[in-house]
Order: sequence, then C-alpha cells, then structure tokens
Amino acid sequence: MNTFDRYAPFIRDYIYRSGWQSLRAVQNAAGDAIFGSEDNVLLTASTASGKTEAAFFPILTLLDEEPSRSVGVLYIAPLKALINDQFGRLSELCEEEGIEVTRWHGDATQTSKRRLLKKPSGILQITPESLESLMINKHMEIPSLFCDLRFIVIDEVHSLLRGDRGLQTFCLIERLCRLAGCYPRRIGLSATIGNPRLAGQFLAAGSGRGTIIPEFDGGREVWRLSMEHFYNSAPQADEGRAELTDTPPTESPTDTAPQAADPGMGYIFEHTKGKKCLIFTNSREECESVCQSLRQYCEVNHEPDRFLIHHGNLSASYRESAEEEMKDDDSLMSICATATLELGIDVGRLERAFQIDAPYTVSGFLQRMGRTGRRGDPSEMWFVMREEHQEARAMLPDSIPWPLIQGIALIQLYIEERFVEPPRMDRLPYSLLYHQTMSTLSSHGEMTPAELASRVLSLSCFHRITQDDYRTLLRHLVKTDHIATTENGGLIVGLTGERITTSYKFYAVFQENIEYTVRAGSEQLGTIVKPPPIGDKIAIAGRVWVVEEVDHKRREVLCTLVKGNIPAYFGDVPGDIHDRILERMYRVLREDIRYPYLMSHAVYRLSDARDTFQKAGMDASPLIHLGGKMWAFFPWVGTYAFLAMERFLKIKCAKRLGLKGLQTLRPYYMQFTMQVGAEEFFEIIREEASGEIVPMDLVYPKEVPVFEKYDQYIPEELVRKGFAYGVLDVPGMIECIRSLSFLPDR
Repeated sequence: MNTFDRYAPFIRDYIYRSGWQSLRAVQNAAGDAIFGSEDNVLLTASTASGKTEAAFFPILTLLDEEPSRSVGVLYIAPLKALINDQFGRLSELCEEEGIEVTRWHGDATQTSKRRLLKKPSGILQITPESLESLMINKHMEIPSLFCDLRFIVIDEVHSLLRGDRGLQTFCLIERLCRLAGCYPRRIGLSATIGNPRLAGQFLAAGSGRGTIIPEFDGGREVWRLSMEHFYNSAPQADEGRAELTDTPPTESPTDTAPQAADPGMGYIFEHTKGKKCLIFTNSREECESVCQSLRQYCEVNHEPDRFLIHHGNLSASYRESAEEEMKDDDSLMSICATATLELGIDVGRLERAFQIDAPYTVSGFLQRMGRTGRRGDPSEMWFVMREEHQEARAMLPDSIPWPLIQGIALIQLYIEERFVEPPRMDRLPYSLLYHQTMSTLSSHGEMTPAELASRVLSLSCFHRITQDDYRTLLRHLVKTDHIATTENGGLIVGLTGERITTSYKFYAVFQENIEYTVRAGSEQLGTIVKPPPIGDKIAIAGRVWVVEEVDHKRREVLCTLVKGNIPAYFGDVPGDIHDRILERMYRVLREDIRYPYLMSHAVYRLSDARDTFQKAGMDASPLIHLGGKMWAFFPWVGTYAFLAMERFLKIKCAKRLGLKGLQTLRPYYMQFTMQVGAEEFFEIIREEASGEIVPMDLVYPKEVPVFEKYDQYIPEELVRKGFAYGVLDVPGMIECIRSLSFLPDR
C-alpha cells in the first residue's frame, strides 16, 4: 500500500480539497518512516517543502486508527508566532474529524487551556518556556494530560541544537515522559541540518529509540542571488573602473534619497518598489535604524509609508499586525526584521529577501533565503554590504571588508560542501543545571538530595556533570537560601529561590536584559533597555519618540511621536561564528575566483581587499607587521577558538612576547604591540602550546565569567569551569597554533 492509500479518509479528503495532484518526496519518505517503524524521525527538507503535513498526515492517521486517551501529539516550536501560524493550518486539517488543536503560550486564551485540562485530547502546541511553566504550575495534571502521548513534534529543531534553550527543551521532554509514564516517538523538522547523524543523536537522547533520517530527492535548488557593496558616501568602489566586470555599475538612486542619505538604503528603497520583500538585519538596533531610514525615503518622495517592522522587543500587537499585513497576497509592503521572521512563519508570497551585511551562520543564511521562493518560484536574496570609507591613517585590519568576505564564505561553504553548523554537544551546562534543579524542586516539592540528584543528573544533557560538581552546587544553593533543608533532611525551594522561580522570567533560560515597557497613550509599542532621561528621544517600532515620563517602579516609559532619526539599543547580541566560516574567508581572500552573484561595486571591493591581502603578505603569514612595535594577528578560527587564543596570548605568552594593548575585532583579528619579532612570536607560542594546556589556566585569576543566564547563582568555581571547558575551544586553538609551524619566519 502506498503512502496516500495508507492515510486516514479525512486526510485524503483534505488533500483532494487542497487540489494537490500528488504527494511530495518528503511526504512519501516521512510516511514510510513513520508508518514503517517505531523509531524517532528527523525530517530535513527545504523551507515550504511540506514538512509539517509530511509529519502530521501519518501521525493523525495512526491516532485515527487508535485514538489516544490523552493529548496525542505535543508540538513544540521556538516562537509563539510560529505556533499561531501553524495553529490555523492544523485546525483546518483537523476540523472535519473533530480533533482538538490547543495553543498554550502567554498570548493564548485561558478558556482553551481550561478546556484541555478538563478533557485532554488532540494536539497541544507549546513553546519551551510555556512547557516549563506547565511542568511547574500544573505538575499534578501532567499524568492525565500526557499519559497516552504518542508523538512529540519539534519544529525548527536546528534552532535548538547549539544553546541552553535546546538542552532545556529536551530536559523537559524527558521529565514529562517520566512523570506521565508515556513513551512517545520524536519527530524533528528542519530545513537546515548540518550534520544529520549528530542531530539525530541529539533528537533521540534519553528516548530509548533510534532515529531514522529519510533520504529522498528533494529536487533541484534554484536560487537568485546577488551581493552588492556600498560605501556610505561617494565614491563607490567601481567608480571610474571597468577592467574587472561586464556588469553595469549598480544604480544608486540618490536623486530620490534624503540629503546625505546612505546609498545602500537608497538601493533597497528602489528595489522594493512594487514588491513584497523581507529586509533582514542582524540586530534589533539595526532593524530600527533601517526602518527609520526607509520611511524617511518615503517622506522625502511624498510616497505612502510601505515599510513594516518586526523584532522581539516589539509588542505582540505590532508583530502580529505586520504578519497579517504580509499574508495578504495583494500587499506590496516590505518588512524590516531580525531572526524573528527567520523561522517558518508564513508571511505569504514574498518576491525577494534583502540581507544587510552577513548573518553569523550558514544556517541563518539558508533560513532567511528560504523565506522566499514559495509556490514554485526560485528563492531570491540580495545581500547589501555597507561600510564607511577608511581614514587615511586606518590600520591594515580595518581595510578588509569583513562582512563582504563573510557573506561570500557563507554562500560558498553551502554551495561547495552543503556545510551547515553542527550541534554543540560538548558543553558543561551548569546554568541549566541550576535551572532544572530549581524547576524540579518547584514542581515536586520536598525531595531527598539523592532523589533530586537521581532525577536531574540522569537527564541526558547532564552526562558530563559529575556527582562531585552537583554536590558543590547543592551546598552552595543551601548556603545562599535558594534551597532550604527540612527537619527530615529533605530539600525544598528556599525563600531566595522562591522569588526567582515564581517570576514568569524563570521559565526562559536565554539571557534577558532588564526591560522597560514603552507606551504612547493606550498603545503598547514594545520594550527597551536603559531608558533615557525625560525629554530625550528613543527609537522603537521604526519611529522616533520623545520620552515624557519614566516610571522605574513599574518599568514603564511614556512617550509621544516626533520626527527624526536616532539609534536604538536593546542589549548586546553575541555572534557564534563557526571555524569553517573563517577558514573559507581566508580562501576567499587568497583565491582568484569570480563569484557570479557579485554586483559591480562588490567585485571591485573584493578585488581591493584581495590586493591588500596579497601586498600585506597575509597569504604567507597570519602575523603582519603594522609598523614600529605594532602587529596584527589573523588566526582564521571561529568565535570560541578565537576567544581561547586571545586568552592564551595574554595569560601564557604576554610576558615572553612583551605583549601590550591587545585589542580585537572578534573573531577576525587581534592588534597589539610586542617587543619581539615574527620569528620569536611563532617560536614562543608554539613552545607554550607544546605542553598540556589546561582550559582552567585560560581563566583570569579571580575572574567569574558569567556567560549564561543563571551563572550568577552558581558557585564561582563551577562558573569558571563551565566557561573554560564548555565555552573556550582550546582544542581548536591548539590545532590552529600547530598549523602555524609550516609558515616561514618573517
């Protein structure tokens, strides 16, 4: 029997009503895997390939054949907006059969939640944070809610493979299954998995099942790619030059731009006209700035505003209004966004995506590219790289256009090798250990130390945590009143711990800034950090506002709309850039290849960068003499190996090198003065790296490098150990140093 014939009658009816002529390859493959085994399944296919239906058609068929006595499917997604989007699709699919679909997150109604608790059934959609809340606050309801849970579907699973939030999700899944006594299969969905085998192991951890990763022909990928470079003021890189390319110079329509406008913004403004586009930025601050600039273009040209904005600090009403506007196929609005629209939210038929500068990851590039090209059209992305002209006295490292080189490297890595960042599986997640310890105590009540340890340390993600480390943590938590001891020798949540665990912010393990709600009259605009004094201006929702009042007790900012253009600030966002990207950036500068997607300005800017690279001798040595005692060092390694190298030079080598004033642009280069020459530099660092390097030696004396959200509550020795062994990539650093041995002394 083929997959279609195996589907339940109501599924086949849905397919007929939808006008499908045939099943897609991913749907046939998923049917074989889900119907034909009892294993977990990891489905990897391009965006808009039908993965959701591929998973749910066979899942709902099996539940139709043997109905569940509780919630049958738990669907976990990283964003509320993604849940809201999938809710409509799943509800339409399940409506005829009377299968209940329930959303459970902060914006969902209490009525639907109460109905589910009273009569558990169907599909429950939830975020990791809401699942944490459910485990704590509805602990006694978990067995009745999930006693016959058959499937856990984890959407956009790639977004959970490299940080504490993913580990938290799988901790919660294990805890839920133990408490409910259920044994569900896990179905992971993603468009961008770099190492399917490792991702399959990650998906299966603690489940007692293997993972099937179906292989199928997903069809030929067709992309429309372009990458252009702009200086923020004239002249552009190709001005007066025509020797390298037949591509005509890029039009920078400054005649329609405000005075002293950014030509990169003019380029985006012109090429979004009459189209529905996404404009991706790498930070919320840049998102606000870009939206302000583009709206100013509309004002100057006496055009209606055609730009929307979407990022995590905006209020739900602003985000959802933007999503609804974009779903309208007749809309010609464009939306400035961050990673909040990177995942699988349906925002209708998009004609084009713009990416300002390079994203941090290949995965991010693919996700953003995949937002376009739905309904049979090719995916289309236009990169826009911007920089200021260098001052005459600028040092060599600043003359390399790092975002341009990084953007090329991301594209080439995927085109040439299909490389996507793999899961991070070698961390020591002490911050999460604190969180899950407090969560377990909050939900279960009094427990003996042995019982608590057996419940928490047996969770798969804590396999590297020793019993001794856990004793150290528990003693510290008792000492600081996060945990209290009872007369019977049991453990309960202490008064200090209670203040933390009863806050809604406890449910999330990702780092948060202290935020102030911004209001204009009755309208909630979103949140900001570091509110300015009364009378100053703030940027949010793509506009500028003057602060009328700041209520520090309620953490509210009251403001009114004004004209203008100012920078926004929402807190720092670190980048996680993989080693392979830096290696490929080195090759981009070294090789003499013309990439077909580069436009005129970018061709010449890359040529200039390669010329600088060759003339400076960067192809022959990673250490470049800048004059006098000033040097630049280019390790060509990713963020965490670069961080280890930085500390290695300061802690292990500084005295022998006479090294001072080390400054970095992480993870591209380090700049410093030293008393020795290049030959001695290589000799000294190779000697220092030849013996055993203990990662703890790269933590500064008395340093407590708080890196994750709950590090502030755990013993300093564990913070230091977690940073040294779980963040610093010492093996990557050592491999880099050893690779220097073939280089000629300079």
